[in-house]
Amino acid sequence: MVVCGGGEALAHRLAAELRGVYGEQVVLVVPPAGGGERSPSPTGRARTTALLGRITAVVSRTAGNGNGGGTAGGGEVEGPVPRTVEAAEIGDDALIDAGVPQAGALALVHDDDETNIRAALAARRLNPRLRLVIRLYNRKLGQHLEELLDQAAAVAGLDTTDATVTVLSDADTAAPALAATAVAGTSKVVHADGLLLRAVERTPPEPGDVAPRGLATLALLSATANDPAGAEGSDEAGGGAGPRLLPDDDAVAAAPGRGALVLEAVSYSGSAPPPGFLAGRGVPLRQLFSRRLRWSVAGFAAAVLGLAIASIVTAGGSPLHATYLTLLDLFSINDPATEGPMSRQILQLLAGLIGLLLLPILFAAVLEALGTFRTASSLRRPPRGLSGHVVLLGLGKIGTRVLARLRELDIPVVCVEADPEARGISLARRLRVPTVIGDVTEEGVLEAAKIHRAHALLAVTSADTINLEAALYARSVRPDLRVALRLYDDAFATAVYRTLRAAHPGALTRSRSVSTLAAPAFAGAMMGRQILGALPVERSVLLFAALDVSLQPQLTGRTVAEVFRPGAWRVVALERSSGAESGLEWDLDPQYVLRPQDRVVLAATRQGLAELLARRPLPARP
Repeated sequence: MVVCGGGEALAHRLAAELRGVYGEQVVLVVPPAGGGERSPSPTGRARTTALLGRITAVVSRTAGNGNGGGTAGGGEVEGPVPRTVEAAEIGDDALIDAGVPQAGALALVHDDDETNIRAALAARRLNPRLRLVIRLYNRKLGQHLEELLDQAAAVAGLDTTDATVTVLSDADTAAPALAATAVAGTSKVVHADGLLLRAVERTPPEPGDVAPRGLATLALLSATANDPAGAEGSDEAGGGAGPRLLPDDDAVAAAPGRGALVLEAVSYSGSAPPPGFLAGRGVPLRQLFSRRLRWSVAGFAAAVLGLAIASIVTAGGSPLHATYLTLLDLFSINDPATEGPMSRQILQLLAGLIGLLLLPILFAAVLEALGTFRTASSLRRPPRGLSGHVVLLGLGKIGTRVLARLRELDIPVVCVEADPEARGISLARRLRVPTVIGDVTEEGVLEAAKIHRAHALLAVTSADTINLEAALYARSVRPDLRVALRLYDDAFATAVYRTLRAAHPGALTRSRSVSTLAAPAFAGAMMGRQILGALPVERSVLLFAALDVSLQPQLTGRTVAEVFRPGAWRVVALERSSGAESGLEWDLDPQYVLRPQDRVVLAATRQGLAELLARRPLPARP
């Protein structure tokens, strides 16, 4: 297995995953400097040390509130260090030195899409049978690239059964977990070849209530998942209080006080009816004109109606003619009623006065309409009375996906970004999400985002120290704030978690690593099976894979109930080879015997998938 990622965090996580879980021989291609963007500079180390000193001082002042027995990050099983090849540029020479012509799979996980595409085209030319896993942020470009590389292998006249091309995005994989961390009880979604799999976190039912059933119970959440003092994300700490993946019915029944992650709904994403002809073409009146202006126009219309009725009562005539004369008087077009009766003269004077009042209303309407269209391309400021929202720090690749996920869940969000040209600024502008442009380390930026009235802070910038500093400052403003941090280093995350928990025992603190959440999906795709998606469960990951029963001796000739291995894998869907009906069956008969012609969708852990792929995992270090 060859992993090309330079100094990217995902590359090192992926190499450790392949070596430690699947027992594969791995070659890691890195730049000559070997530093990468995750290597801390001396300034970064000093800043981190100062921040840890601050939180340590806080803990020393709050001694007696409890010491850390948990961990913020689940450690990974790491095998021997893979062979390293240094290359300044991923060209033909670098790929040959890494052994791509003889390799079974190649993962291209650079942060730059163009670099990955050029390397993928060169690798396919060197080895048409190579299995490719490519990291791309652009979804549409990824679909076209898959088709192009598959056609290139087919044109060579080779058997392309294993020469698959899989395009994945670490941002798409990690976004549901990050969004769910900031807001308790949200659902998690996996998009899989036109399917939409939705898993919902269900809280423990009240005594005497019956918990609603779903398609399958995927995990039992930590007993302390929503407890600030709990060791969330650790399977070892707290006497097995961590998440339990793929439990059986007996395990679910034996844990009545723990929440569960249940596969609840499956739908086809392409089944929605097309929008109407005028869908999205209009502008809502409430956005074009303010409420005060709308009331002014309504009052003007009522005045015109009243004058028309008075004209009918005093002078007679038809309603249409009376309304016409009233409008002429309003716009000062009609002749003076010097020869008319006194009532007519009075009405004309009133109409002229109302016409004078109409001029500023029309002028205000024009200005507001122009202002609406002008501010449509600008960022909104947080409303004055906003509360209960999520403050999202960082609008890079990860933050953009998290913002889209939060808005899909109709969760109010205020974004904070230092770079006005960041990737997610255009999305925030299009979704009309309030955004504060400024450095979060400067005073007043988080206050502008209404952090004192927020429900949670979600810090997802690429710098651990900035995320930590924002969390510390937010906690100083509001000690009970729910905080979710994006932290790469597990040891650093553990120290942060323990100290913040001791300093603020009543507040919930969680940490997530994007590379840790995404690496299992990339590793599974490199093993040559169709990985539909990854579902984060706290700091663990469940994989969804589509497998042919004929290639799996553990599945052939056994019932669905017998195939189920608690903690390893579970059949959640079935595609039969015969019958008039096509498509996947999700409501399965436990006594159905799997045949070699069938195809199944499995929910599996990393170790379980490694065993299904006939790999022997390396023993964990003591």
